[in-house]
Amino acid sequence: MAGKVLVPKELGKPLGMYSHGVVAPGGELIVVAGQVGMDAAGRLAGPDVVAQTKQALDNVRAVLAAAGCGMRDVIRFQTFLTGAEHIEGFMQARREVFPACYPDGAYPPNTLLVISRLVRPELLVEIEAMAVRPSRAGAAPKRAAKPRARKARATRKRR
Repeated sequence: MAGKVLVPKELGKPLGMYSHGVVAPGGELIVVAGQVGMDAAGRLAGPDVVAQTKQALDNVRAVLAAAGCGMRDVIRFQTFLTGAEHIEGFMQARREVFPACYPDGAYPPNTLLVISRLVRPELLVEIEAMAVRPSRAGAAPKRAAKPRARKARATRKRR
């Protein structure tokens, strides 16, 4: 994962596949809007939270890829479930997906909220993410081209 996982001595082990906190490295912040369990064609991945969670995570991954990042660059997730009965299915999907994304077991922080519903009633989960795209070492900042003096142009035209 991008960043250093925080393990406060005052807190116990996290309750799931997440870290209590992370110190993000310098770079550009990538904010991923809430992603749901629908594919690019607008089809629901399935009626269950496991399939929808996997699709939502794939959608997060696609947005990150468009920014030149991957799941290892995520520094925070925020998840919305439409009912407490979906927590175990959500956790199951993470157990199936996360080992490939985070083989060292250093998971980004995640806040899980149970809400009354999402924008469409068939949607059971929505996942937001924040990632940091590392700064390119040694890359010079882009500078605007220096405007030419008008006097110089005017002189050339007269000749």
